[in-house]
Amino acid sequence: MQLILGSLIGLVGGVLSGLFGIGGGLVIVPALILLVGMTPKQAAGTSLAALLLPVGILGALEYWRAGQVDVRMAILVAAGLLVGAFIGARLAVGLPNELLQRAFGVLLLLVGLRLALIVS
Repeated sequence: MQLILGSLIGLVGGVLSGLFGIGGGLVIVPALILLVGMTPKQAAGTSLAALLLPVGILGALEYWRAGQVDVRMAILVAAGLLVGAFIGARLAVGLPNELLQRAFGVLLLLVGLRLALIVS
């Protein structure tokens, strides 16, 4: 059952990633916490490990073919992710699971409210 659930979480995360450019933090991490029973740290680590593989290559290629990829910005974002993921992981490992989960929930609420209420 865990294998099927993990595959479905990845599939949904991949579809949403292709649609909206999201996946790890907004879909995979909460799903691993709520559906699989992982701690926030386990879920974040598992999500990052899944992203090590070139999982976004086909979606990115499709957007690139349509002229919708700013390669320079993607490189800058990737560099920031490289350093930021290390810093974030170092911080998260030292925090209590409950605090990390609540902080993540607040972040999701704030982002959701911003996207739902403020149209640019």
